Amino acid sequence: MSKETLIPKHGGYRNLKSFQVAQLVFDLTVRFCERYVSKFSRTTDQMVQAARSGVQNIAEGSQASGTSKKTELKLTNVARASLEELRLDYEDFLRQRGLPQWEREDPRRDALIARRCRTVDEVAAWVAEVHEKPGGLSGQNRGRYGQTTSSTQSTPLSTTPTKSLSSTKSTYPEIAANAALTLLAVACSLLDRQLAAQAKAFETEGGFTERLYQIRSNNRRSQRT
Repeated sequence: MSKETLIPKHGGYRNLKSFQVAQLVFDLTVRFCERYVSKFSRTTDQMVQAARSGVQNIAEGSQASGTSKKTELKLTNVARASLEELRLDYEDFLRQRGLPQWEREDPRRDALIARRCRTVDEVAAWVAEVHEKPGGLSGQNRGRYGQTTSSTQSTPLSTTPTKSLSSTKSTYPEIAANAALTLLAVACSLLDRQLAAQAKAFETEGGFTERLYQIRSNNRRSQRT
């Protein structure tokens, strides 16, 4: 009964695209909260912890998969749920400030996904580029992501916020929050597919107990021959 046979290869979560995107969202959320959410607000801690939970549970589930596919499924689902909670927090941030949430068809979302950013600084550079394009702020309000002026921090609340791409000027908080939502959509989609694959593997291959029984049965049969 070899260890290699009984306990298959597991871990390797750093190579998972879901982990990489979730980690980027975590880093982005930490910076976003430092810039745009009061440090005295419970929302800051909740958003950071939800983002961290997404990353940590992907890693823990991957590591546990060697001996428990059931645990892997459970923890991956916890990661997915944590990122869904975080998505709601970003949506609330936009809604409560009268800032538009970009539609799925918004070309800025596709542009960010196509950029394939690996670090929060690369996302920040993209945010700055979008801010400088037509529809962004200019003059004294111009600055890099994370260096806002009072006008970008206190956007007037609108009674009729729009979700469509329009001629209204986009603030840094709006672009940054929508960037996070775009990356969250990618992470959640990847986790949905990951969960489906894990469920199918568990259904067809079983878990540790089934493998242990099979190995013992094979050993008994080989000893009889």
